[in-house]
Amino acid sequence: MAEPKTKYDRQLRIWGEQGQTALERASVCLLNCGPTGSETFKNLVLGGVGSITVIDGSKVEVGDLGNNFMLDESSVGHSKAKCVCAFLQELNDAVKAKFIEEYPEALIETKASFFSQFTLVVATQLVEDAMIKLDRICREANVMLVFARSYGLTGLVRISLKEHAVIESKPDHFLDDLRLNNPWAELKRFAESIDLNNPDLVVHKHTPYIVILVKMAEEWAKSHGGNFPSTREEKKEFKGLLNAMKIALDEDNYKEAIEASFKVFAPRGISSDLQQIINDSCAEVDSNSSDFWVMVAALKEFIATEGCGETPLEGSIPDMTSSTELYVTLQKIYQAKAEADFLVIAQHVRNILKKVGRDPESISKTTIKSFCKNARKLRVCRYRLIEDEFCNPALTEMQKYLTDEDYSIAVGFYILLRAVDRFAANYNSFPGQFDGAMDEEISRLKTTAVGLLSDLGCNGSTLTEDLINEMCRFGAAELHAVAAFIGGIASQEVIKLITKQFVPMSGTYIFNGIDHKSQLLTL
Repeated sequence: MAEPKTKYDRQLRIWGEQGQTALERASVCLLNCGPTGSETFKNLVLGGVGSITVIDGSKVEVGDLGNNFMLDESSVGHSKAKCVCAFLQELNDAVKAKFIEEYPEALIETKASFFSQFTLVVATQLVEDAMIKLDRICREANVMLVFARSYGLTGLVRISLKEHAVIESKPDHFLDDLRLNNPWAELKRFAESIDLNNPDLVVHKHTPYIVILVKMAEEWAKSHGGNFPSTREEKKEFKGLLNAMKIALDEDNYKEAIEASFKVFAPRGISSDLQQIINDSCAEVDSNSSDFWVMVAALKEFIATEGCGETPLEGSIPDMTSSTELYVTLQKIYQAKAEADFLVIAQHVRNILKKVGRDPESISKTTIKSFCKNARKLRVCRYRLIEDEFCNPALTEMQKYLTDEDYSIAVGFYILLRAVDRFAANYNSFPGQFDGAMDEEISRLKTTAVGLLSDLGCNGSTLTEDLINEMCRFGAAELHAVAAFIGGIASQEVIKLITKQFVPMSGTYIFNGIDHKSQLLTL
């Protein structure tokens, strides 16, 4: 393991060995290996994905050399899938790479079962009809699907699967789980054993701010009918009491207590987002339920009983000014509580598994421990069928986007990316793809876009002439700079899905290369 740890050192720091193992076990398929697909898979191969299958039925043309770095002059006339696959393999010999010389549309039409062998499929540059069919196939096979497309100076990324549960969501900002306004018995006893009025300056300056806030919060609650500071004036008063307790101006622990006092004001119990998850119908588990929902059911029981309305404690504390002895003692108190909560949850999990007729040990302790540590941050993502979105978009959202100056170009590109597919179906080429009467192509695209808007229920809505002109000027070109950007976004989402870490995007991601803006549309 020494070599892989060195090789993937930087990413291991982000998603850890568990995430890397998931990546190395994944089998990923690429449909169409133009610049968008090649750039997406370049990132995945460098990241150490287990195996890749590149599918493309076209031959390399001279024009491909200008926008695809996975091809060179010797590739011209040869299978694009074979050439791109060979270049990708060179990037990482640990990845198993193979290619299939076939057009993706033909596979979608004739060999639907082919896709069931993969962990995830990345479909690039597919038109609307093929997207709808592939989405149905992957849903039935329970295979994750990511669509990516670049088109001139615009592009999109869209994830599609029934459900994606995330334990390690790793939010950028999240309140430490310190229970300052709801300490358990051991933490309360420890805080009570420390005298904040100790005349010894060394002791006073090295009392952890957690102890200071637990004691101060309890004293405040006693004198305020059991309530904690809630109004602006009360919070200001609470901070004033902390400030008054400083003996010397340079006492960092009291400065930390003042800065962290907002953690005392946080409401007890669980968040509305977590409440929604534990109230989900999937939390009523049976023998077919996933491990995630079994653990959610156990969490629900814990919160209602032993947890007294709280999730299991995470068990970690931040760095703070403190004597080593007090800090270590405090750390052990938090770790002991977290371990005790984990053991209770683990027992609930075993009982539930036994009840539904599954092996009580089928969910590992490591998985349950990770679940307990991240219980406050659980996320469940569900995605609409592409067909549902295309045929029945959220009309209110669509109309809001069309009239919102900040979103009008993004939704305009979304509509036009669908309109060019209709255009191609009617005229056997994309607008502006070949030299010809540009004015006529612009007129046809405008008519097609207006018809699409009408079909979506947005009668009377229009797109700007400039945007329609630009779409025709793009001529369905895949510009390398845009393809590389879209490929970077798509590969990032693939890694989130495979590692089940971080929260993948929901909705359709639109890149606007004209204004250098990226926006997410929920339709």
